[in-house]
Amino acid sequence: MNKYFLVIIMFAGLAMTSCSSDDGLELSPCDNCFVEFEVPNSYVFTRNGSSSVSFDGQTTRIKMGQELLSNFNIPTNTLDDLRGMFAHVEGDIDFGEAALNESDKSLRSKVAASADYFSTNATDQAIIRGDLDGFISAQVIEIYPNWEVAATVGTAGQLSDGESTRYVNANGLEYNQMFAKSLIGGLMTDQMLNNYLSTAVLDEADNVANNDADVVEEGKDYTTMEHKWDEAYGYAYGLNTDQANPNADLGADSFLNEYIERANGDLDFEGIADDIFDAFKLGRAAIVAKDYDIRDLQAEIIKANISKVIAIRAVYYLQNGKTKLEGEAPNIGGAFHALSEAYGFIYSLQFTRKPNSTDPYFTKAEVDAFLTDFLDDGDNGLWNVESTTLDSISEDIAARFDFTVAQAAD
Repeated sequence: MNKYFLVIIMFAGLAMTSCSSDDGLELSPCDNCFVEFEVPNSYVFTRNGSSSVSFDGQTTRIKMGQELLSNFNIPTNTLDDLRGMFAHVEGDIDFGEAALNESDKSLRSKVAASADYFSTNATDQAIIRGDLDGFISAQVIEIYPNWEVAATVGTAGQLSDGESTRYVNANGLEYNQMFAKSLIGGLMTDQMLNNYLSTAVLDEADNVANNDADVVEEGKDYTTMEHKWDEAYGYAYGLNTDQANPNADLGADSFLNEYIERANGDLDFEGIADDIFDAFKLGRAAIVAKDYDIRDLQAEIIKANISKVIAIRAVYYLQNGKTKLEGEAPNIGGAFHALSEAYGFIYSLQFTRKPNSTDPYFTKAEVDAFLTDFLDDGDNGLWNVESTTLDSISEDIAARFDFTVAQAAD
């Protein structure tokens, strides 16, 4: 452990530079801007000689998601096979790994389940879970029977561009991509930003008093507050080989980890991965030091940057799909693949979180309107989508953040 004088206003200034938006939101520095406490170089925290970091449940759910995605495009699977992986029941033989079958965790139970957004919103929770259920059902009912059929306007089937074969519905959409990218928002992002980093969860009941007194959970080496913060961390880094230094091997899963890497790999957004990891690390150290102002500032930095990753990738795939549709020899399969990913990232915008706010960057109604515009050009979905529509949605998304369409489109 290295000890630093933490000049918190420097972190606040960085956050205001990288996370400001056109609506004027800023991250507010804490009142006490000079605090001394220990911050490790890596995400390593101990108590009595043992690690106090634990996020096994997040690792389990990410593994479940990975296996479900790998099975989407296996047409011999049944609807029960895929549903079992999504809504796993403890003891059911749904996965290839015994530990996953023995687990009491499931993906579906944590979709749209955050304390801040859905504890009193059962209506939208049911709709969102129904959407993801529907992607699974439609894959089996619409796509599998047409596995060897050439997709055309109004007919589900396969599209090949000579390099890859895509399997799309009658509107040109890939359900596996819609599901995967929607899960990034509906599960990983919602649980991280609107649940585990929420003061409603971090400070619930006696959490502050117990953390102040170093009262740990029974049989564990962590306080409840420490554990909640770690669970948020796990949704980003649960499958990294070196979970204490995850930026060394980003891309470890098909969810948030991969797209933090993708955003960070764009020179316009280089450093966003460090901003997220450093905020997680400093916030956890602040919990150990009982400094909740600094903890909360780091939570806001994480919320802003994870939300930004979602928005960057939504715009990127909209523009990538548009580019592939242009020219004398459009790449229809590649374009529809990119636009299916765009669909999922647009869907995920409703789970983002403005810093210092109780609101997402885009409401569910706004997201629904985007998706309606996206698919209703001529009533044939992606087959008739207009470049002007893709540009308009891209501009509307970028305008809520501090980047341009051109920057995200690289």
